[in-house]
Amino acid sequence: MDRFIRNLRMNGGTGKTSYSFNSTVQERAIYVTKPLIEEAALDVFSKFYACSATLSPTENISDGPNKGLKPGIGIADLGCSSGPNTLLVISYLLNIIYNKCREFDSASPEIVMFLNDLPGIDFNTLFKHLESFSDELKRTKGDGFGPCFAAGMNTLHFVHSSYSLQWLSQVPQGIESSNKGNIYISKSSPPFITEAYFKQFTSDFKRFLNCRSEELVKGGKIVVTLLGRRNADPTSLECCYFWELLALALNDMVSEGIIEEEKLMSFNLPQYMPSNEEVKNEIQCEGSFMINQLEAFQVNWDGSHEDDSSEIDSYKAASCIRAVSESLLMNHFGIGEEIVDKLFHMYMTIVANNVPKGKAKFTNIVMSLTKV
Repeated sequence: MDRFIRNLRMNGGTGKTSYSFNSTVQERAIYVTKPLIEEAALDVFSKFYACSATLSPTENISDGPNKGLKPGIGIADLGCSSGPNTLLVISYLLNIIYNKCREFDSASPEIVMFLNDLPGIDFNTLFKHLESFSDELKRTKGDGFGPCFAAGMNTLHFVHSSYSLQWLSQVPQGIESSNKGNIYISKSSPPFITEAYFKQFTSDFKRFLNCRSEELVKGGKIVVTLLGRRNADPTSLECCYFWELLALALNDMVSEGIIEEEKLMSFNLPQYMPSNEEVKNEIQCEGSFMINQLEAFQVNWDGSHEDDSSEIDSYKAASCIRAVSESLLMNHFGIGEEIVDKLFHMYMTIVANNVPKGKAKFTNIVMSLTKV
């Protein structure tokens, strides 16, 4: 495993620099994609667990190793991280199941949630929320709802992933110290840098689709949201600007002798933000899924709901980037919290002075897929 990926994790805990405290951008993206999540989940539930007088749940069990077993609904969140957003998505899905069962005056099926992420993620913080989450389910839905388990297995009906698939399994091979002080793709990057990033993304995305194809039942659904771009140019400011500004802050720290230039020259982020067309082509080439919807939307850097006329909150914008990149920076540069504080204070100032109104927006790609 690439050393960057071993150190890639969102900031744990619930403090001011934690991912849990600074994931409003991701929360906003989940809110925007809620109708798509609910539409896909309702279709899956109606298809695989028909709560009606004419079709009993046991009729959904086919021949095979699970024959005769009580059917359940398998739900996975891939890249769940440690904040409250995972349980926000789960709550959407459970509400759909609960309301559908009430419509047909039927008991709910057994529900199994799969919470998946890299081993370095702060699962303790996530699991602390589960007891209160379960208590809230009982309070609002009653004892007739459930049971609902958090576990791991390999037969899934619905998979959700948000803000995970832009992360690569490794820094693209062959780029080493050739990116001229950039930390991601930029206008000044040599063309082979862009090509290497795209090649790594296509390899990882194809592997993701292959694995989900093996895990999902036929007709199962995937809803994925990831950072991307609308522009065909992978070096466009639309997807690179927030990393370019962080590179400026890092270069300033090199000039001040705080970090080593050699380490900056060798630092490249394991991330790629694809276009709609790139994603579409890979799905079609892999062949396991039908595309139901594929579209782009934007979310403000600071996670706010404000329109283009508003000022960006540079502190919140910097905190969001810190929450997802701090572990990589600390491990690569060998720096402590005091220097990280200084780095992101610089970054906050650069964002405040360089980002025009209405330009501080992340482009997101959301897709709904069905296993064929």
